[in-house]
Amino acid sequence: MKAAAFGACLVVIYTALISSADAITKLIAGGYAAPQLFCLSGLFVVALSACADRHRSQRRGFRTACPRAMALRSGATVLAAVSFFYAFRYLPFAEVFLFIGLMPILAGLMSGLILDEHVRPAAWAALVAGFVGVMCLFPAGLGAVTLGHGFAMAAALFGTFSMVMARFIGRYETNSLAQVFYPNLAIFVVMGVALPFVWKPMPLSDLALVAAYAALLFGARWLLVIALRLLAAYAVTPLMNLQFVWMVVLGAVIFDELPAAGTYLGVAIVIGSGLFLVWDQFAPAAPRGKIAGTPRRVNSDL
Repeated sequence: MKAAAFGACLVVIYTALISSADAITKLIAGGYAAPQLFCLSGLFVVALSACADRHRSQRRGFRTACPRAMALRSGATVLAAVSFFYAFRYLPFAEVFLFIGLMPILAGLMSGLILDEHVRPAAWAALVAGFVGVMCLFPAGLGAVTLGHGFAMAAALFGTFSMVMARFIGRYETNSLAQVFYPNLAIFVVMGVALPFVWKPMPLSDLALVAAYAALLFGARWLLVIALRLLAAYAVTPLMNLQFVWMVVLGAVIFDELPAAGTYLGVAIVIGSGLFLVWDQFAPAAPRGKIAGTPRRVNSDL
């Protein structure tokens, strides 16, 4: 119980850190290409990871027991980062949250497929309700769907997959810093290939924003990895709905953006369906095929 409460506290802190990092992404997105932000921030996070490992009482390096799972997580993190970058470029800040709000539902479905954590029919009902919530963004019909919405949906899918893989890896090792190091190393390498083609000189103020983004991201991802080791993915992601509060506040204060009524309605539906999914997972009435979070015996090098 104490571990679960500690994990929940870590997720709450994570939402504040990641929302602040997202605000910097939106600030930077208008003036620079994605590779410039992510190559520099990836380098900063890799350096912070190395420093953190050097100052640990017992240096463990970045060896991983699950190299293939780590590679999948790293690739998904790269795709999620790029997708979020362009979602924030093309959509209002709080509107992106509707797609982030789908992540608890997607996590419930992916956990059943990947982690063998029991998924009940309520997960599918919650997914349908979540999509109804997203549709509240488009009162004029699907003709109002834009490229930004496509990027936001891709970001939710890749971001959820990355989180589920983090929980999978956490079953076999406790070196949480490795899960921060490798995804950001992948971002640095991949974006570094494209960087020469899109580089623009940066004033010190923008470079400071990138450094702040990297520091916030480093702290947020490290806390999230630890939280996912303590709590199941379907329990972590609904707590992330607190991001909507931060995003509305930051959107109003920094970007002068106030969500439309349809956004609030959609968020209410998405959050409600996510919370229902959590309640269903903990409901004791129906029999369970497996206990959520219990690892199955598989090759740890997945």
